[in-house]
Amino acid sequence: MDTLLENRELVTLRGSSVSEQDNRSYVITSKQTGAQVLVDAADNIDQVKALLASAQDDSPEPLNLVMIATTHQHWDHVRALRELAEDTGATTSAGAADLEAIEKESGLRPAHALEHDDVGNFPGFDLRAIHLRGHTPGSIAFVYEDPSGNPIILSGDSLFPGGVGNTWEDPERFTSLFDDVRERLFERYPDDSAVYPGHGNSTTLGAERPHLDEWRERGW
Repeated sequence: MDTLLENRELVTLRGSSVSEQDNRSYVITSKQTGAQVLVDAADNIDQVKALLASAQDDSPEPLNLVMIATTHQHWDHVRALRELAEDTGATTSAGAADLEAIEKESGLRPAHALEHDDVGNFPGFDLRAIHLRGHTPGSIAFVYEDPSGNPIILSGDSLFPGGVGNTWEDPERFTSLFDDVRERLFERYPDDSAVYPGHGNSTTLGAERPHLDEWRERGW
């Protein structure tokens, strides 16, 4: 089911679970211009297209998918990437260190290589790329820094309710991901920041912040 998750002054955020792994695809739509950015064309292109179309009443302007942004390289997040890009003509982006693997998994190499703190300027809104190293080398969280409200963080598989993403019991990878999540998300954004992960339920930084020491202690 396509769900309106956030109705902000300038944008809406809609999301849908598009796979048997509960992969979440999200679309940000500018109320002023109709421009859209889809985060993770994970699977089920018909459902992803329905998600995009569900925003048709969010703007008086025609909808226009301008970017397909991928949070990371894993196969379950890119199964509809190539087909959607070919069908819509939208450009594509992902973390620089994940581009080669995304091409192998999806058959399409994202056109724009993202580095930490890159900002995409789209018609009607901006998105910031936050590089979170550990779940994959090039994992990216996309952040809408709402000029009149709390931030929206699309965290991929790097931050969930209850902990950081899977690092396969590798202490070095866990430390890298934990440190990046703490320094680049928790130390940068306020408690009311909304977090929408690549699978499952949403949370806020404030709900998770009291548990950071517990996460570090347990190592996952």
